[in-house]
Amino acid sequence: MTKELAIVGASGHGKVIADIAEQLGFIVNFYDDAYPSKTHIEHWPIYGSCADLIALNNVDNKHIIDVVVAIGNNDIRQQKIQLLQQNGFNLITLIAPTAMISQYATIAQGSVVFAGAIINAFSKIGMGCIVNTAAVVEHDCVIDDFTHICPNVALAGGVIIGSKSWIGIGSQVKQLATIGNNCLIGAGSTVIKNIPDNVTAFGSPAVPNK
Repeated sequence: MTKELAIVGASGHGKVIADIAEQLGFIVNFYDDAYPSKTHIEHWPIYGSCADLIALNNVDNKHIIDVVVAIGNNDIRQQKIQLLQQNGFNLITLIAPTAMISQYATIAQGSVVFAGAIINAFSKIGMGCIVNTAAVVEHDCVIDDFTHICPNVALAGGVIIGSKSWIGIGSQVKQLATIGNNCLIGAGSTVIKNIPDNVTAFGSPAVPNK
């Protein structure tokens, strides 16, 4: 039976998530805090704000709605996910049909894995993460909650990335390197040394921005 899915966040990122959801057989219902100023995204109607979605679920507390948060900003995505969980929603994980996921990898609730991404054996993806188009997460990597791995990023084996970090498009991270919490790695960078918490780094090799 086809299931309905609430998507919180009607943006370009939301369009791709909606496409994945429909490929997986979901009926998509968008909610965005710009409503009612914004009423559609492409052909999809927006049915209300995040608050409207919560109110809808609270009308009947037996009606647990499947939901995914389609917001690229790590902090806002965390806030929305935690708010929805507190209000009894079923936070799901979406994996594009063309992604390749090892049977030995683990992916926590609320994460989305985009088309062509690869997650290899014994890697662990935290809650509310984004593994974007064609990203490669090699064996034994650990990606903490609410982190965004951008398109075409390549993480070699055993890489550890902290929570709410952003690894920019096309970046590469050498094996066994550690990137801390709340870090931003600039597009096209090459990380060959550990990066501490709360650092913006870019370049090849990547160096902290001073």
